[in-house]
Amino acid sequence: QVQLVESGGGLVQAGGSLRLSCVASGRSFSSYAMGWFRRVPGKDREFVAAISRSGVRTVYADSVKGRFTISRDNAKNTVYLQMNSLKPEDTAVYYCAADRSVYGSSDHDEYDYWGQGTQVTVSS
Repeated sequence: QVQLVESGGGLVQAGGSLRLSCVASGRSFSSYAMGWFRRVPGKDREFVAAISRSGVRTVYADSVKGRFTISRDNAKNTVYLQMNSLKPEDTAVYYCAADRSVYGSSDHDEYDYWGQGTQVTVSS
C-alpha cells in the first residue's frame, strides 16, 4: 500500500511558477514509476508527466513540454513537478499517482495509487 500526499498548489499569475511535491509513505517508493495528472471540472483526467523508477526517463504531454519538469528524489520518497510559464489553461486539480511499471505511462488506468490532489489556479 502506498499513500500519496500532494502539496504546493495555489494561486499564481500567468507567466509565474509553482513547484508541486508529492510525498509517498509506505514501502519501496523506488519500485514505482510516478506520474502527474490534472483534472478540470467537467473534463476527463489529463496526463501531464511521468518519470521512471530510477528517474532517468521522463515523458510529457505536448501541452506542457518545455514548461514543466518532473523529477524525483527516491531518498526522500518524493516526486516533484516544477511548473514554469504558467497559463490560465493550466488551472486544474493536480494529482500524483504511482505505477508498478518501470517507466510509467500516460494512461491513468495503469496507475495503482492516487493522491487527493492539489489545486492550481492561474489568473490572467
